[in-house]
Amino acid sequence: MYLPKHFSEQRPEALAAFVHTHPLGMLVTLDDGRPTVDHVPMLLEATPVLRLRGHVARANAVATRVSTGAEVLAVFRGADHYITPSWYEAKQVDGRVVPTWNYSVVEARGRIRWFDAPEQLQAIVEALTRRHESGRAAPWAVADAPPDYIASMLKAIVGFEIEVQSMIGKFKASQNRSAADRHGVGRGLAEDGVATAATAELVRDPLA
Repeated sequence: MYLPKHFSEQRPEALAAFVHTHPLGMLVTLDDGRPTVDHVPMLLEATPVLRLRGHVARANAVATRVSTGAEVLAVFRGADHYITPSWYEAKQVDGRVVPTWNYSVVEARGRIRWFDAPEQLQAIVEALTRRHESGRAAPWAVADAPPDYIASMLKAIVGFEIEVQSMIGKFKASQNRSAADRHGVGRGLAEDGVATAATAELVRDPLA
């Protein structure tokens, strides 16, 4: 990934928070030398080693063609949006502006390990459920379903964990523009109907 210094994010807490907010990762693997992608929600945990955990359908060939110990790449994407030069104050000053695209992304590399023991599968399903049901008024729990039904569902999945060896973020959010230009981008995004949370990812103070 091309990574200019002003867009680089390496703080572990910022990267972890980003993955927590955007848990649907692109799991990039090789199939006989050809890159392939699976889209999988994952949990990032420090246990104490940094790990990504998730599961895929047992029918998904990734679980058989990618061996335990293989190096994989997980990519997590956040907000993105076209940035028109018309939003920059600099356009009115000298016109020396061009369009760009702002976006946020985190890449994690590591080695994958597969597992299919029922107790391990239930643990990851329960962890994912707690994570995504926690904010609901009446959160659903795995225990709400009949045990025999859950047992049959667990037979249809394979779990994985990725021991993360490196993680880097690229938050391309107008940090290289003036404060006035960043303000203009923020105003323009709002006028385009971009949500406040997404705008906070798309326009960042370079000192923050």
